[in-house]
Amino acid sequence: MRILYGIQGTGNGHITRARVMATTFNALGVDVDYVFSGRREHDYFDMDEFANYRAFRGLSFTSKSGQVDSLKTLKNARPLQLIKDIKSLDLRHYDLVFNDFEPITAWAAKQQGVPVIGMSHQAAFLSDKVPMFGRSFFRRALIRHYAPANVYLGVHWQPYAKNIIPPFIAAHQHNNPVMVENKVLVYLPFENLDSVVDYLKDFPEREFYCYHPDAENSSIGNIHLRSPSRVGFLNDLANAGGVIGNAGFELASEALQLGKKLLLKPLGKQFEQGINAQTLLSMGAAHVMSYLNPYAMDDWLQSAQNRKLNFPSDPAPLVDWLQKRQWQQLDKLHYHLWQQVDIEKKVIV
Repeated sequence: MRILYGIQGTGNGHITRARVMATTFNALGVDVDYVFSGRREHDYFDMDEFANYRAFRGLSFTSKSGQVDSLKTLKNARPLQLIKDIKSLDLRHYDLVFNDFEPITAWAAKQQGVPVIGMSHQAAFLSDKVPMFGRSFFRRALIRHYAPANVYLGVHWQPYAKNIIPPFIAAHQHNNPVMVENKVLVYLPFENLDSVVDYLKDFPEREFYCYHPDAENSSIGNIHLRSPSRVGFLNDLANAGGVIGNAGFELASEALQLGKKLLLKPLGKQFEQGINAQTLLSMGAAHVMSYLNPYAMDDWLQSAQNRKLNFPSDPAPLVDWLQKRQWQQLDKLHYHLWQQVDIEKKVIV
């Protein structure tokens, strides 16, 4: 079987999930090519797992001061370029498109009659059993039309429905790292960097390791700025006493896997992050703030760590399911993967 894997490149969450998948594809000798869209090609980093990947402009959102800028997002959409890329992508040599919320490969496959398996966090919201907190019909329609698929696999922290699987989190290189209580990992890529630095300055008793696309490696007192680096990020995450971030799915999943306490400031006007924040708040797994609120930081610093969640690290059962073309048979895959996860109030439907 030859697979084309389409991956949404906006942010790093989809890419993080794809790294875990790529490692298993390579280990099992599966023939996979990779397509990314959603950011400029030179903005990708640490992409060795994906060999000779292709990158397209695709669709993304533009943010300003911690919220989606709707007008600039529309201005930057370039629909004619999107249509051209969809029509130019030749899928004759592929048996399957595996898709993580990436529109070009999904629509090209739809037009050329190639089956699409869509696995993403967004796909979880297609189930009416997953909390949406309003405007559910419009949001589900948007998800279906953004990256259409024949079969949708949602990824979530709870087994809400049969087509939902837990996140795959790579086993960390550090075994039982010694936690540094006053060390805080900060990842707020959609906020203005100067605003983040000003916010953190009010807490001199903590050591902040702040990763940001606009940062260069340097320190301002107790604030240690870091440019994007997957290895460095994971090293700092391993022994941090807590994590401050937007409400992206993958970072929250990695933090939950390690039992890190979370302070989240969801990206404004981005419905997925708002839902993620509310879901984690309802699970008792995060503190949430709507702006860079020093009082929220004070409360969070006094809070206890989360209980570790043992999400699976090996997606081999999913790869086996793909290769056997058991795409309509979701029960066995669902139960097998969720049996590995010890979550409170587990409800398998």
